[in-house]
Amino acid sequence: MGLQEFWFVAIAVLFTGYFVLEGFDFGVGMLIPVFGRASDPKVGERRRRAVLNTIGPVWDGNEVWLITAGGALFAAFPEWYATLFSGFYIPLLLILVALILRVCAIEYRGKIDDPVWRRRCDLGIGIGSWIPAVLWGVAFANIVRGVAIDENKKVTAGFFDLLSPYALLGGATMALVFALHGAVFIALKTAGDVHEDAVKMAVRLSVPAVVVGGAFALWTQLAYGTGWTWIMVGIAALALIAVVALTAKVREGWAFVFTTIAVIAVVVLLFGSLFPDVMPSTTDPAFSLTIENASSSPYTLKVMTWAAAFTAPVIIGYQAWTYWVFRQRISTAHIPDSIGLSLGRKS
Repeated sequence: MGLQEFWFVAIAVLFTGYFVLEGFDFGVGMLIPVFGRASDPKVGERRRRAVLNTIGPVWDGNEVWLITAGGALFAAFPEWYATLFSGFYIPLLLILVALILRVCAIEYRGKIDDPVWRRRCDLGIGIGSWIPAVLWGVAFANIVRGVAIDENKKVTAGFFDLLSPYALLGGATMALVFALHGAVFIALKTAGDVHEDAVKMAVRLSVPAVVVGGAFALWTQLAYGTGWTWIMVGIAALALIAVVALTAKVREGWAFVFTTIAVIAVVVLLFGSLFPDVMPSTTDPAFSLTIENASSSPYTLKVMTWAAAFTAPVIIGYQAWTYWVFRQRISTAHIPDSIGLSLGRKS
């Protein structure tokens, strides 16, 4: 394996880590309003806070995988980075704005003790979770499918050209799989009534995720896949089917393992179908970006490899330690009364 192939695989691994870890973050954010339903508003608020606390210690660390993936993409394949970020400017900007909205909503939700304020923050968390989930699916589906690229390595397709049926199915797949991933994670991390609601939600989401995800994986394989990527299609299908059975039996630990496997299999399917291209051109195959014509110099790739060899184990070790420290389950009994400031509305 040469350095170009190594860094293509490394970027695939970074995006896989991001989608596995940030995937359940997004899923939790999508489902927060559902877990706040209760006849007593105080009980509903405790449930929402319990759900949010499942990702409280880890959500910002999970985003490091995206930052690292973007940095690796910029350094290892600058032509890929330039074409992707200029051609997909609008969807990537929407993802960035949504992530900023989500961060602000999570951080400021507990600062004010006011139900209207909290509902607006919950709306921001929901929007900031749904939009990236859908648009990441749309973006990666278009990367695999290919877009119009001219001889200057410039994407000539407009925003609405990216919204093909295949790309929209990719967005629906990401959203449903992340929502299922998040529901299973909530079930894994909570106890009591919140745990029961999470199990019920996972059961409801499992079948649509299997149907939509299976359709997308099969379309990807038939249209763009290679011989070995059939393995990933099979793994993804079997993993999602296992989740259906395991959630019905309230085996959330194993269900989370299999949602993780499903996410990994889908991402590997996408990158495996893409290789050796990194941005296929539908205008002319000669204009496609590949790992050869889009990469940095061998010296740059070599320096990056040595840097990654020293820093990656430290980052992974620290994040694993964080998950271990905050491994306990959470229930509404652990949630204290709100101590946020008052908005001081005038009557």
